[in-house]
Parts: sequence; C-alpha cells; structure tokens
Amino acid sequence: MPQFFQILLFSLLMVGHPKAELPDSKRASGVRALVWPRLQKELRDKGLDENAPVYMRIFKDQDALEVWKKAGGKYKLFKTYEICYYSGNLGTKTKLGDNKSPEGFYTIEPKQLNPVSNYYLAINVGYPNKLEQLKGYTGDAIMVHGHCASVGCYAMTDPRIEEIYTLVYKAFEAGQQKINLDIFPFRMDDAHMEFYSHQPYLTFWKTMKPGYEKFEKTHLPVNYFIRGKDYAFE
Repeated sequence: MPQFFQILLFSLLMVGHPKAELPDSKRASGVRALVWPRLQKELRDKGLDENAPVYMRIFKDQDALEVWKKAGGKYKLFKTYEICYYSGNLGTKTKLGDNKSPEGFYTIEPKQLNPVSNYYLAINVGYPNKLEQLKGYTGDAIMVHGHCASVGCYAMTDPRIEEIYTLVYKAFEAGQQKINLDIFPFRMDDAHMEFYSHQPYLTFWKTMKPGYEKFEKTHLPVNYFIRGKDYAFE
C-alpha cells in the first residue's frame, strides 16, 4: 500500500481519538515499549528531563544526526547517531529527481510522523520549507527513516531510527508542538567554510552560517525569516 494511503488510513482510524494529531501504529508502540525504558535511563544518567523539548540537527560531512534536550534555559546534547546513508553528497536539494538530500532549517510537527513507513519508521523533515517554496524548489516526502537505503532522504539503521522516532514521539506526547531540525553540510565555523570554499554552494552556505553560529552561541533553536530570497535570523 503506498505510504500516502497508509497515512490517510491511519488518520481516518484516529478520528475522534484524543491523540488524533499524533499518528501511531502497533509497530511504533511496540518499539516504544522496548526502547523508551532504556532511553529514560540514559536521559536520567545525563541529568535530562524525559519530558523536555527536543531539537535536532544533521551534519552531512560527519554522517551525524544530533538529538538535543532542553535543560533549564538552554539545550544540551543528548546523543549523536550515525547516518547510515544519504545521497547526493554536499549541496542542497532543489528539484524532484536530483537525488540530493536537503540542507536548511526545517520544522517537524506531529502530522509528519509516519509509523507505518515502507522504511520501517519515518519522520518527514518538512522539505520544501518556506524559503525553498519561494525559490520554486520541487520534490517532497524527504524523510529521516530506517532500512539504511534511500534516495534524497536520511536513512538510519532500524535500531537508530527506533530511538530517534521514539524521542520525537515522546516529546510531542509531552506537549511539544513543533521540533526544529537544522541540516548543515558541515560544522560552519571559519575553518570548514575555508576548506569547502571551492564548492559551488558556498554563496548559499554563507546564508546558513549565521543560523549555525547563533545556536552555537545560545544553544537555543533559531527561527528564520526571509529577506529577499535568503535566510535571515531573529
């Protein structure tokens, strides 16, 4: 069954349920029953509140997906997961079929969870975002998912997506309304910007750099607005 119809079926089944906005399945609930107790212990061991909001970011050149948890007035790194596979190397996605994985600033809401994915469990990253829509970028259904195989998505191993998906689900269940996911080509300090300065994407990356630097300084997720056809930050 195509994923669109899978999600539609689950949405219809959940109508009237008090958590209709939070998709679920037997598969996902079974995963939570197995991994959440272990994650709770790991969170406690690091002094983190299991109900605290989540923030995530990806660094392509390190094959790394970071999950942060709010602790007091800032966010603290909880865990880093190795990305099993993504396609297209550095540089953001701009059109359907280019086999690229996106870079930018994205927002995840509960409706973007897919507990019945053909790739085990999946989270839609929110591509194209508002800026990408303004630029006319095409393509959709870009996910963080399992099965370690993908074109355009960020594929994890199944055990890794079990943890990531559960952390996101539990954050929504605890009341978080949206989760920021920032996807960078690399850590955007001056040394890396110089190292990758020969790349044709440098002009675009320079518009992302202030968002990276702001989080590094504050450890608070950034909100962007659009100035012309570029990112700008509050």
